[in-house]
Amino acid sequence: MHIENFKIFSDLVESESFSRAAKLNGITQSAVSQQLRAMEKHFSILIVDRSQKQFRLTREGQKLYASAKEMLYLYDKLNSELQEMKKVISGTIHISTVYSIGLHELPPYVKVFLAKFPEVNIRVEYRRANMVYEDILTNSIDLGLVAYPQKHKQLEILPFHDDILVLVVSPEHPLAKRKSVDIDEVAGQKFIGFEPDIPTRKATDQIFKEANIEAEPVMEFDNVETVKRAVEINAGIAILPQTTVVREEEQGLLKVLKFKNKSYKRPLALIHRKGRVLTPAIKKLIDLLTSKDLNRLEQLSSEELED
Repeated sequence: MHIENFKIFSDLVESESFSRAAKLNGITQSAVSQQLRAMEKHFSILIVDRSQKQFRLTREGQKLYASAKEMLYLYDKLNSELQEMKKVISGTIHISTVYSIGLHELPPYVKVFLAKFPEVNIRVEYRRANMVYEDILTNSIDLGLVAYPQKHKQLEILPFHDDILVLVVSPEHPLAKRKSVDIDEVAGQKFIGFEPDIPTRKATDQIFKEANIEAEPVMEFDNVETVKRAVEINAGIAILPQTTVVREEEQGLLKVLKFKNKSYKRPLALIHRKGRVLTPAIKKLIDLLTSKDLNRLEQLSSEELED
């Protein structure tokens, strides 16, 4: 048995999907099935209970999975420690995040990080929030970036920073001449929102509930870019993170209004699975994302990141 066999088996167990395990390891679904049969033949045991409709391990399969996780952890730990001994900062970091963070929050950090560590390759996948958590829990992604982080016993949550929520309107909207508004003034307006399962939508619903106002969306979308396009054509107003509308405000495509008397924040966080071995490259990126001030990024010296 090679370490790759245990990696494929572990991915299969955690995803409970032959197709997902195949995708994670860059092989065919048939190859995953062949690997499973080869392990059963090698250890002379039945690993998966094929009498069940749902994916379920036998008792022997559960023991094999537990041991496989231990071996994979030790292998990854050894590899990470050897890299640290050689002071090697290289490899690929896979990040899963939602559009609003990946397009508007992450790029400045990635730019500075890659300038300091050009041997590192960063791959960013844009996913719905629930899928970011799934990616992390199934170990298919190294790091996740989410808004309004949800606690989970298998997740490590590290604060990133807070967004400020603002009211965004078209330059043609009657409110466009204003610089600020009361939250009460949103009532009765055509409101464009995110789909109900998206964390920022849940947060805005809570804002309206606390303010005792009703703002039923006339349109619902699953990403911030589409919401902005709808506001641009004056189809309605929206509450969005301020960082996501900087370019449109500068170009005069949208007007941004702050809320009077109260500030509404959207907390962002970095997440990874507890117990996961973090490579030197991942540790450096986490340090940058969680402890460096965005305003100081361009002034950072190589020593600050490399020490």
